[in-house]
Amino acid sequence: MSHTPRFAIPARSSPPLLPHHKLLAWHAARDFLLAVQGCSLRSAHLRDQALRAAQSAALNCAEGAGRVSRADKARAFAIARAECVEAAAAVEIAAFSGEVGEARLAEVLRLADRLVALLTGLVVR
Repeated sequence: MSHTPRFAIPARSSPPLLPHHKLLAWHAARDFLLAVQGCSLRSAHLRDQALRAAQSAALNCAEGAGRVSRADKARAFAIARAECVEAAAAVEIAAFSGEVGEARLAEVLRLADRLVALLTGLVVR
């Protein structure tokens, strides 16, 4: 499933402007956030939880890219990883409640798995 952003996002073929634009995890976090938004969760609590966590995952990817020391980078990427898992779990819980269709859930979980894998590599290297 593709998600059309509501605003202009720099194309990946554009020259990177900031450190996070060079990071595959940033682009994966952006795609993950758009997928979570696309679920349009009915439960206000789960929607808020999922969106905040997905936004935090993207923000922490950007923060990690902007940090200089290896320890600072690893800390930000570890937080981004945990936030991604939290957002995915919120969407899963919504799916258990019948708020999210199987196809949307599968897309969110696929993107979450990719983001977690990328972030794990950034934390442990």
